[in-house]
Amino acid sequence: MHILTSCITLWYGTCTVSCHKTLQRIVKAAERIIGVSLPPLLDIYNTSLTSKAIRIAGDPTHPSHSIFSLLPSGRRLRSLRARTSRLKDSFFHQAVRRLNSLPALPLLLPLPPATDSNLAPTRLPPSI
Repeated sequence: MHILTSCITLWYGTCTVSCHKTLQRIVKAAERIIGVSLPPLLDIYNTSLTSKAIRIAGDPTHPSHSIFSLLPSGRRLRSLRARTSRLKDSFFHQAVRRLNSLPALPLLLPLPPATDSNLAPTRLPPSI
């Protein structure tokens, strides 16, 4: 199962319906062989997609961090434009849609540094 799910966020969104059915048949065969029920690939994909998107959006040093920009309201992410369904099914487009569908948007952007207006400025000792 690890072989199928190791990079599921990259390929699962762009699979066709027949590809999904084939993959589900493989999972069912694996369940029969090992005798244990396995979670559906769609559940694994959604979990992986959400956690990876939150990690990227929360890391300002990640090259793709700027894709996850908040709207002025701060409640939703800006939707990405796509002309083709192939692009709409790619990781970043699905990640933005997935995060926007969550009931509460997780803290994605780092908070600005706190300013200590209550603290007096530090004084340097007089130089002799």
